[in-house]
Amino acid sequence: MTTPDLQSLRQHLHRIDGRGYRAYKEIAGTYALDEPGLSGAVLTVEHVQGDPYAAPSRLRLTVPTEVADLPPASCANRARRLGTATCLARAFARAIAASAGSAGGRERGSANARDDRHRGGSRGDASPRDGSLQIDRPGQHVLERTCLRVGENGEVQARFFAGLPAAGRRVLGRRAAELLCERLPTVAAASLRAAALDAQELRSYADVAEDAEALRAQLRPRGLVAFVADGSCLPRRSGIDDRPLQDGTAVPFQSPPSLQVELQTPNAGPVTGMGLPAGITLVVGGGFHGKSTLLDALRVGVYDHVPGDGRHQVVCDPTAVAIRAEDGRRVEGVDVSPFIDHLPLGRDTHAFRTENASGSTSQAANIVEALEAGARVLLIDEDTAATNFMIRDGRMQQLVARQREPITPYLDRVRQLYEEHGVSTVLVVGGSGDYFEVADTVIALEEYRPRDVTDEARRIAANAGSQRRVEADGPFGPVTPRVPLGASVDLSRGRREVSARARGRATVLLGPEAIDLAAVPQLVDPSQTRSVAAALAYARQQYMDGQRTVDQIIDAVLADVDAGGLDVLTPYPVADGARFRRLELAAALNRLRTLQVRAAAEAGAPPAAPPADPRPRR
Repeated sequence: MTTPDLQSLRQHLHRIDGRGYRAYKEIAGTYALDEPGLSGAVLTVEHVQGDPYAAPSRLRLTVPTEVADLPPASCANRARRLGTATCLARAFARAIAASAGSAGGRERGSANARDDRHRGGSRGDASPRDGSLQIDRPGQHVLERTCLRVGENGEVQARFFAGLPAAGRRVLGRRAAELLCERLPTVAAASLRAAALDAQELRSYADVAEDAEALRAQLRPRGLVAFVADGSCLPRRSGIDDRPLQDGTAVPFQSPPSLQVELQTPNAGPVTGMGLPAGITLVVGGGFHGKSTLLDALRVGVYDHVPGDGRHQVVCDPTAVAIRAEDGRRVEGVDVSPFIDHLPLGRDTHAFRTENASGSTSQAANIVEALEAGARVLLIDEDTAATNFMIRDGRMQQLVARQREPITPYLDRVRQLYEEHGVSTVLVVGGSGDYFEVADTVIALEEYRPRDVTDEARRIAANAGSQRRVEADGPFGPVTPRVPLGASVDLSRGRREVSARARGRATVLLGPEAIDLAAVPQLVDPSQTRSVAAALAYARQQYMDGQRTVDQIIDAVLADVDAGGLDVLTPYPVADGARFRRLELAAALNRLRTLQVRAAAEAGAPPAAPPADPRPRR
């Protein structure tokens, strides 16, 4: 059977002009493109909105290898394909904005708004019935996205949304024909073919992504947890604009000589910069001198970045987790006893539960949950940490006896975490020199310039002496694996048996529950949050059998995603999903307020395996 072409689609749209909005359902299907430069491409109308006020319609455009004509180097490996896909998605968004302008401003597509904000990940604020095209435009991070895929053979697939135009609840068929049969081919021809793109820009996206992956792969073999290239621009324009600061005040990063290392990249060649060694690293300095800015760059160094971002050669161990206090969060069955024990009234902390955690108990739970999910690096800023969890000085120890203080401060466990579990810590600290005694490396930020002050800090610690006593009564001990109980995870809402969606970057709506992820800062894009929501529902349906541990469930979900892509998580292909890390999926599950767990030993599950990669020898 012959595939209809865009002329057939145009004629059909003209015929339904003025009919009720549901007449748009008739255009679902596949259409061949025969426009110059796009012959062989295929448009698929996957889902048509049933109402002008419903979510926009979902469309897919497949551009075959010979039409896209991407350079073979663009598709040579996964990192290069992701970089190339990011470039094409951003080009598609720019082309939408250009087509809206040429159409007299009638299309209020999301791309131009996101070009201004550069926050990415949102489908924009266009109405679902206003005749707009919308794509899930990437921001500064290079993520695997469902909106645009580049195959190993160079085939390109774009997924996007269209707000099919309406007057009230009547079809505007002629405007829809203009949108889908004229503007859309123009957008595709300008963005999904190598011939229409800047060759250097296209190559740079692939090069930068591949280089970042190469840098990250060298960290553990070199005994490092992070690398910051010389010349990097770390400050951002604002809290809502993730682009690099370009007002002339940003100080290019320059490594202290004692920490400078040289790493190799396949495209940029040798790159010099600061290598942060495994162990305990302190970042010190006065206020406003760049400590938190450095830590923020490390926090997102688990992701690759677009060319010109300023952090595209800043990489961090892929299991690094930002830890903070989180007053009010729920904690379920977490063994926080290494940090909190002998509570009043004999409350058990080996399987600690609370509906309203304090700053200290929430930070303790966040650390143990991160360890359970495989974290090997903890990133902590004292500005967002609980003071009584981080430190108890000698004077306070004299006033409040140890037997009356249930908290063992992080200061007395941080070394054990490294020695016993191979877990490093990077800590921004400006208020307590007691950490000098346990630090392996101390970096001072002075007017945004780092200086290695390790020897000086050690001398101060040795000469000043310590007025405090170590309060860790024994080893940190093993991390107890937990088994989630599937019955505690309700996916139904109203008439829907499964309801899983996101509201912005920081909220997952799972069944009747809202999961607050505001304190999970390494979810950097709303599209990741949408995929996390889908993954939670998928995990509940497929793997929460009362036997598998949290770690085993996450392993199973990610193995399926590795094999089949993000589409395995949803009942139909979505156009606005992005890859997430195992650590954020675990964080979302742990913050579900109805979650119930039991210890793995009670469920008959095997204990969690020890870390596969032992700590580097120093």
